[in-house]
Amino acid sequence: MRNSLVPRDDKWYLGAGDGLVWAPPFPEWLAAPGFWDEAHLFQYAISPLFTVTLLADGVPGLPPPPLTPPPRCLRQRWTPATLTLEHAVGPLRAREVRSAPGGSLASEWVVRNPTARAVMLDVVVWTAVDGASLAAADVRGDRRALRFVRMVADRQAHRARVQHLLALAPTAQSFAAYRSEASTPTLPPRFDLTPFYDRWRRSGGLGNELHLEGIDPRGLVFLGLERRFRIAPGAAATFSASVSLALDWGGGAAAGKPDGEEPRRLGRPTAAAERGWQEFFASVPGFRCSDPYLDRCWWYRWYGLRLNAIAGGIGNYRFPTVCEGIGYFHLPITYSAQCHMRELRWLADPAWARGTLRTFLAHQNPDGSLPGRVFVDHLRRSDFYHADWGGAVEALQAVHPDAAFEAEVYPGLVRYAEWLLRTRDADHTGMIDVVNQYETGQEFMSRYQAVDPEADRAGWESRMRLKGVDVTVYGYRLLRALERLAGRVTPADVARWREAASRTGRAILDKMWDPVAELFFDVNRRTARPTGVKAAVCFYPFATDLVDARHVDGLGRHLFDAGEFWTPYPVPSSSVDDPLFNPDAEWKGKRHNCPWNGRVWPMTNSHLIEALAHVVREQRAEWAPQLGELVRRFARMMTFDGDPDRPNSFEHYHPYTGRPSLYRGIDDYQHSWVNDLIVSHVMGVLPDGSSGLTVWPLAIGVERATLDHVRVAGRRVSVTLEGKRFRVKVDERRAGEGRVGEPLPIVF
Repeated sequence: MRNSLVPRDDKWYLGAGDGLVWAPPFPEWLAAPGFWDEAHLFQYAISPLFTVTLLADGVPGLPPPPLTPPPRCLRQRWTPATLTLEHAVGPLRAREVRSAPGGSLASEWVVRNPTARAVMLDVVVWTAVDGASLAAADVRGDRRALRFVRMVADRQAHRARVQHLLALAPTAQSFAAYRSEASTPTLPPRFDLTPFYDRWRRSGGLGNELHLEGIDPRGLVFLGLERRFRIAPGAAATFSASVSLALDWGGGAAAGKPDGEEPRRLGRPTAAAERGWQEFFASVPGFRCSDPYLDRCWWYRWYGLRLNAIAGGIGNYRFPTVCEGIGYFHLPITYSAQCHMRELRWLADPAWARGTLRTFLAHQNPDGSLPGRVFVDHLRRSDFYHADWGGAVEALQAVHPDAAFEAEVYPGLVRYAEWLLRTRDADHTGMIDVVNQYETGQEFMSRYQAVDPEADRAGWESRMRLKGVDVTVYGYRLLRALERLAGRVTPADVARWREAASRTGRAILDKMWDPVAELFFDVNRRTARPTGVKAAVCFYPFATDLVDARHVDGLGRHLFDAGEFWTPYPVPSSSVDDPLFNPDAEWKGKRHNCPWNGRVWPMTNSHLIEALAHVVREQRAEWAPQLGELVRRFARMMTFDGDPDRPNSFEHYHPYTGRPSLYRGIDDYQHSWVNDLIVSHVMGVLPDGSSGLTVWPLAIGVERATLDHVRVAGRRVSVTLEGKRFRVKVDERRAGEGRVGEPLPIVF
């Protein structure tokens, strides 16, 4: 694969960018053959999928032999495409390669016989499904495959039917399905607990029957396929097992497929999975860096984006988009969509980045607000999150200018801005209200307690009014973006949006800036005064064109102070001297899943690196070393034990140790932007649409780096950085060279 990710023995996530991902946060059966732990098909958790049982030296028509000791996993090796496990199965040795080649989960096997005698091996691929979730009419099959449809539910209690096709290749010699009462709350993948084991004597193999009667549907339905192999001394048997999954939209139609077409059977799953990942990595810009943390971080972020991708054309996902993460985050979420647009804009094809915005605009609410989450088949309890839509759209258009896209999205963005001003700036202050702690994506902080002592006990209801500095910056960027878009789409609207943006900009400077504290703050709507609560979001205005020499001293005073925000792994979401600061994810004595009272959140760091880079370029070039330190600590933090070959991407981290939120189990969480920071500030590519770009790498301490073939307005741009100098090529031709820390304008 064209990347520098090192194979690992501590990962297991598999996916192909199609909404199906196998990434159980805390797998109980990782070493057991097959996929017994949960997978997610979009927002739906599904388990178990299947397991593989190997029975050695059985005789047809007789009971199975005493069970071979279960496979003992000797070692495992992960790449983005495969999880390879080496098993010992009694005297036999087996290699299992798991993959997710697209719409399916597959387990491909080579079983070797190192003994001096032939071995008869029965391979049984089987699963156990909640009996109440499927009826007899939902199950059919033969030796070729078992097809069944089970009912599942998401966290909103919305129910859906999921088609399954369980297959064995070469074709099975026997099959069966039986109902059974459940014997244990959680069934382990043990063959001797199945009806297959007890019925083996009477029928030989699995019996070739679908026995799905019973007086009570509760319990389990066991489904299995079997094939016998004779393995000569020193020889091997090869086979593969798989399950294909697709949503059933009624009438037998699979997700995104014509009516009646079922999930496909696989050919060579490993080859297909590897080919998919190879093609993806070949499609992204190349990056090499002397800093191993940045080098690995680049490729790992592209891996995470594809793992959590949705190809489009399925249910509510008409367009390609990205899920926020694994588990119940495996769906598009507003707060992270702004991040995905910034990352994906560097692909040659802008369809994915544009699809991320289109997914939300396609489901815009009648009042103009945008759903916080878009589920594949419903919008129940979609909630709302603030997001920097304006900044993301302008960033995308700077790389891939397109008048038709601007005209397409402008009306939806106008409706959203009108809703925002109508409902969140009803008093016309220019500042945007936060009405509950969840809609900012940042729960459990002193900033909310400052206006409502019970804010941490409330849910999504609108009970408080805090004029948030972060969401007001988002509003300002949206209004400025609409002003510029209107100039190209509907010039008559320019004055309207200019006035609104200017009002919000003045409010940030006049109402949110505290000249004594030298920092921007949230504003208490009741008193119309800054709250004085120091949080990382207080630095967000420094990423805009609003700040000048009057403000930047305050950024240095607070951000670089170890007693406030400059912890060993900066930047904590709340200041160290906040009364409720806690680095251990505790809020009022209890550890929480998503606390923002002292943990380091990659989302916030992405904003702050943007802010500091803006200040370095416009005001304080001498702060470039601090920017470099922040970038490097950020990349180092997102690893296990400081090992650059073991990158990660968790929700939040410890500000003193850099340890991730392992207790959450949510790795590969795409809730930030990283590669965009590398392109923009390490390599200095600052696009300006069809007119050209400026290349302005900042002096942050990177010795050598190369960025190959990023696209700006259809042109291929490459940058090579060596020491204090850099060179630029456009469409493979030399376009100029410069000194690191100084801008180099390039006109197309």
